Parts: sequence; structure tokens; C-alpha cells
Amino acid sequence: MKTVSIIGIGRVGGALALALDGKNYKIENLVARTTENAEKVYESLISKPKISSLESLNEINSDIVFITTQDSEISGIAKILSAKVSENSIIFHTSGALSSEILKNLTENAVGSLHPLVSISNSFLGKERFMDAFFCIEGDEKAVETAEKIVVDLNGRSFSIESKYKTLYHAAAVTACGHLVATIDAAIEMMEKCGLEQAKAQKILLPLIKSTVENLETQNTAEALTGTFARADAETFEKHRASIRENLTDEIMEIYLLLGMRSLKLAERQNADRERVEKMRKKILLAKSELKC
Repeated sequence: MKTVSIIGIGRVGGALALALDGKNYKIENLVARTTENAEKVYESLISKPKISSLESLNEINSDIVFITTQDSEISGIAKILSAKVSENSIIFHTSGALSSEILKNLTENAVGSLHPLVSISNSFLGKERFMDAFFCIEGDEKAVETAEKIVVDLNGRSFSIESKYKTLYHAAAVTACGHLVATIDAAIEMMEKCGLEQAKAQKILLPLIKSTVENLETQNTAEALTGTFARADAETFEKHRASIRENLTDEIMEIYLLLGMRSLKLAERQNADRERVEKMRKKILLAKSELKC
């Protein structure tokens, strides 16, 4: 059974503790600045680890150490760990944007990054969402091998990228997840202008959103595109544009136009009528230029 210490018991750190506990892993230490969330996680663990601050720990001898803090804190924590951690410990951070290079001052240890590519809104939901999720792993050979085993034990799936592309990978993840939520928020704002309450608008849109995601399980993005831009329907676009201009802000218009331009590229990949696509593209470019005036 592998022993584990987790530094930073927020959403991801708590979820890892809950998910790994009892699956060939013993959670030894929950390390946190404040104990509130750590105590909630502790109550659901079989291992009953020690709860402490990093400063109060004299040494860490766990087989695996996770740093699950904010990105800005990882480098500082690695420096503190360098004087406390066993050379046999394998150290991971869970940042999506940073590579394992930020841990290189831990010269005696194998280091890597293990990032769950899933939305974790709290520790207890996160535990369940690791199943079938993809995990991006990179780092030293020994760390990568260990990370692959951890992902299997979490019932997830792993993939690796070169360290130099880690930030670009994370930008893609933010676009697919965070920006998706922001786009849906813009759509909800449009629905609110139609007289619907926010919660009702969100409830109405969710089945549409879910059906789109389901299409993407069996189709590529071009095949899954439907609606006005898939048809290169310039007439409907003009009606949308007029209504948005009358009822909403330039910010919403800009979102609509930028996404519309990208949708036209997908329409071209669907072999939509070239003349209709080009006509619509010119209308979007004109609308964008008017926003800048």
C-alpha cells in the first residue's frame, strides 16, 4: 500500500484524498493553512491522516506527495519541501498550466504533474468525477509511470504531452470548460431579455446543451454543428444581429460575432454552400467593424 501526503486541501486535494483512500493508498497527511475543509474530508476517510500545516511538519516520508495548491504557491512549497521530504518520495503538482519544471529544485526526487481534466466544484463531487476522466501527466520517467498507475486506480484514463506545451494544453481546457460556461451565461442573458428568470432560462437551455455534448460523443465538431451558421443563413443572422443590437450590450454582440466566425469555419468543413458562407462572413466582418466605431 502506497502512502500519500496532500498539500492543499481544497477541491482537488480533497477529491484526491477521498478517491485514493482505501484503493491501495493510505493517506498519511492532510496539509492545509486552515483546517475547516481538511476536517470535512478527514471525517470521510478510512485512513484518518494527520492534519497539519506544512511548517509544523518536521519531515514527510510518504511514497507520493501531491501539491494541490494555487499555481502561485507551488514554487514556494517546493522550496520548503526540499528540506523536509524523503528523497524516495515522488512529488506531483496538479496544476493544469504549469509543467513539472517548477519542481526541479527538488533535485533528489522524481517529479511530475498530474492534472485531472474534469470540472471539480467541490471535493465530494470531484471524487466521483475522476471515474472515466482524462488526466494529463508529464515529468520524470519514474513520476510518469507512477502517475499512470494512480490514474488506473482512480478508474481514469491518462495521456501525456511535452512539458513545453503544458500551458497551451491548459488554455484549451479553459476554452472548453470555463469559456463554455461563460458562453452559456451570455445565452442566459439573452433569454432573460425575453422575460424569463435566470434559473428558468438555464433550465430551458440545459437539454439543448446536453444534446449538443451528446452529439460530440459520436461526431466531430463540424458534424455536430447545427443551426444558423451551419446553414450559412445570412437572413436569420441579420435578424439575430438586429435583435441583439436593440436589446443587449456590445459585449454580447462581440461574443456572438466571434463565435459565429468560428462556426463558419466549421460550416465550410461541412461543405456548406461557399457563396452563402462568404456572404455571411462579409456580414460578420461588417458587424465587427461597426462595433469598433
